[in-house]
Amino acid sequence: MSALPHETPPRAYASPYRVEAHEGPQTLAALRAELAVVDPAELVAFNARLDTARFGAEQESVISDARRLIALRTRPEVLAAIAASLAGTSETAPVEELFAHLESRGAAE
Repeated sequence: MSALPHETPPRAYASPYRVEAHEGPQTLAALRAELAVVDPAELVAFNARLDTARFGAEQESVISDARRLIALRTRPEVLAAIAASLAGTSETAPVEELFAHLESRGAAE
């Protein structure tokens, strides 16, 4: 999405490989508005999934999926990272970096 002259342009994501909590839409209203622009059918599907999701992790997963979808469809740096990965020209991160990231978030055992 491009910003109008009187609007603040969207900030680049810190990493094209992941959407952090402070990046992308920050409210359900903003998320729904961006989904409507990306694809109205995605908004309908999102609302249906969110309506049937249980409170907690299930709702968080539905919201996270929608935020990633917006990044995948709208952010040029994300699209460039995908293209580079498919072309085999992207640099891969060492596995130690992955484990350090997971441990910092408490996801690794």
